Amino acid sequence: MSLYMPLWDALRTTIRNLGRKPITAMHPFEPRTRAPRYRQTFALLHEENGDEACIGCKKCEKVCPSEVIVVNAAKRESTVTGKKRGFADDFTLDLQACIVCELCVQVCPVDAIVMCRVPNEPGFVREDLFLTMKRLYANETLPHAPAIGSTMIASHAQGPAAAPAASPAPEPSA
Repeated sequence: MSLYMPLWDALRTTIRNLGRKPITAMHPFEPRTRAPRYRQTFALLHEENGDEACIGCKKCEKVCPSEVIVVNAAKRESTVTGKKRGFADDFTLDLQACIVCELCVQVCPVDAIVMCRVPNEPGFVREDLFLTMKRLYANETLPHAPAIGSTMIASHAQGPAAAPAASPAPEPSA
């Protein structure tokens, strides 16, 4: 008798839950709502005048804890402004080992790299997770987080609280 008791308990639980509305989302058929801070992939941006924003300073490469960013920098004349400045000849990012810590975005002095909110399509070959400069610039059109790289650090800095303005002392009456 005790052998069948757990079986009856399981059957009773199953029957009781048959009429309930499912609480799980049918993922492929219903789009999943994402958190506002959700980040998935990266993009390189252009400046307003059309120049590449990346100056090839390699700060993102140095700060990356996973060492997945490789930047080849060079100085050359800008085709837009005509001035000589730093550029990234090659910029590659390997998403396979990236831990999405966003340090590269925060350390960029010109906010050239941003994280996008759109999830990546699933990749079936290793090259799909390897972002070259061409793919990073193609991601520029995706909805991305505001370019908050270096300004994010400044806005989150905990500075001393401002002292309240002192009111003038009343003058002694004669």
